[in-house]
Amino acid sequence: MTLNELQPGNRGKIISIREDSLTLKLLEMGFIPGEIVGIEHRTWDSDPIAVRISGYLIGLRREEAALIEVESISA
Repeated sequence: MTLNELQPGNRGKIISIREDSLTLKLLEMGFIPGEIVGIEHRTWDSDPIAVRISGYLIGLRREEAALIEVESISA
């Protein structure tokens, strides 16, 4: 599943990031395989998505979140 498929309140472990022109940007922001991410909030149209990672709250667009493969984990 991808990060944009997680629902608010759920968490996931990053498995991989698909190759794209945004891959380096996402890695620099801390979206590294093995990190735990959580969906904090979605706007009414789900764009952007508020994501918590390493103690930070980061806004991602749906197309950015769709590049991040995650494995859902228990809360």
